[in-house]
Amino acid sequence: MGQPSHAQKQPQHQDWWRSAVIYQVYVRSFADGDADGTGDLAGVRAKLPYLAQLGVDALWFNPWYLSPLKDGGYDVADYRAIDPAFGTLAEAEKLISEARELGIRTIVDIVPNHVSDQHPWFRAALAAGPGSPERELFHFRPGRGEHGELPPNDWPSQFVGSTEPVWTRLPDGDWYLHLFTPEQPDLNWAHPAVRQEHEDILRFWFERGVAGVRIDSAALLAKDPELPDWVEGRDPNPFVDRDELHDIYRAWRAVADEFGGVFVGEVWLPDAERFARYLRPDELHTAFNFSFLSCPWDAERLRTSIDTTLAEHAPVGAPATWVLCNHDVTRTVTRYGRADTGFDFAAKAFGTPTDLVLGTRRARAAALLSLALPGAVYVYQGEELGLPEADIPRDRIEDPMYFRSGGTDPGRDGCRVPLPWNADAPYAGFGSQQEPWLPQPAGWASYAADLQAADPASMLSLYREAIRLRPLLGDGPLGWLPAPDGVLAFTRGAGVLCVVNLADAPAGLPAHTELLLASGPLDADGRLPRDTAAWLRT
Repeated sequence: MGQPSHAQKQPQHQDWWRSAVIYQVYVRSFADGDADGTGDLAGVRAKLPYLAQLGVDALWFNPWYLSPLKDGGYDVADYRAIDPAFGTLAEAEKLISEARELGIRTIVDIVPNHVSDQHPWFRAALAAGPGSPERELFHFRPGRGEHGELPPNDWPSQFVGSTEPVWTRLPDGDWYLHLFTPEQPDLNWAHPAVRQEHEDILRFWFERGVAGVRIDSAALLAKDPELPDWVEGRDPNPFVDRDELHDIYRAWRAVADEFGGVFVGEVWLPDAERFARYLRPDELHTAFNFSFLSCPWDAERLRTSIDTTLAEHAPVGAPATWVLCNHDVTRTVTRYGRADTGFDFAAKAFGTPTDLVLGTRRARAAALLSLALPGAVYVYQGEELGLPEADIPRDRIEDPMYFRSGGTDPGRDGCRVPLPWNADAPYAGFGSQQEPWLPQPAGWASYAADLQAADPASMLSLYREAIRLRPLLGDGPLGWLPAPDGVLAFTRGAGVLCVVNLADAPAGLPAHTELLLASGPLDADGRLPRDTAAWLRT
């Protein structure tokens, strides 16, 4: 395939990604350009000036590909086509180009572990029958038991809390593997055609001007070919973090290097040394830092998370990434207002009480903390507006996590509610002429971007100013300063430091010449109140 004339290969020496602020766009809920209730690329294009004013360096898009949307677009039917609900490939190319003209790069999402059951490969495999070459692209197996009535193994679902099997039996007797939903059959990464297809997909999007690729479920692709039963704690795991993955990502890195492109991997691993292997110079550039995201609002534990993160990245020279929330996680304002301020998928439950005033104060401080740390920062859409997690009526929930848990897990729709843009417009200015695909809670308009843009004390104004000032921190290392219990204080760059007070009492500030920014007002004695952060010039 020839390279489109508008595609530009980025020089390989560019390292913008090492300290970038990257904004995550969940297209379906960002902005509705054609007023049909679903966000789309036209809506994103219309909001590019807003994103440029926010000051972000890049946009990461959740999957925008052709999909039945059985799992929020992570069930891909065609990696080279835009889902008609969002727009067209030509419009995606325009969006990439227009964003780049504003100095904003584009990162797309690749879902390599599985495809949709509507993908041509899987439909051909179903039609071809047992033992066919088409089925070798997936994991088809006969069942166990006298009549093949039992699944081939006992692997657990990757949806926490789900008791549903990861195997589905077909009328012809074969079972197929799906670590997520039955509509998402796992690919067989031992097959050369699977590897070649994904390298071609990467080239397809790099040729269209994307600057990077986020890799979904990056540690799950390779499977033990024997598909043995799962035993907790046994190493190697039959389907997580297998050594074969590193050859896959070395081949991917060679493709990315042709275009100066970058990767960020979704790698959930408790072992720091094994995590760091993915960040070696010939593999992925960065990976998401989930220990920081899930860490409770506690000074000692946050410092441990920061130190551990920096230490595990140091041996391979990779930058850390910092994120407070994403499309799968309870929103920061809500999480920080609860008795348990950490995040664990297994702990999600309906009716968990939260103090939104407290959560908002902490979320403002956390924004300055994360933006002061060395490395790249990811901001999930709506975090800059201080949006809380929404309670979705049970009859409107769409997330398969809810259904596969038997209705005990509220799912992830609460952080995916369409954004409020204009307080006085229908549906808070999301753009729809009918109710959006997920309902907005009462009072959603009070968070609207137009109101916050006019308020210098708003969450939006805080994010804009912090991102504007962030270059002052430079690219130097983090240096901890002595501080009272419950207070985090560290230097960044030449003459700039960050202080975050998580203690019960106000804290005095270190000697400084200028207060650059604070997440809330200082007290009458010039001290930093609890759950407040400040950037200082020394």
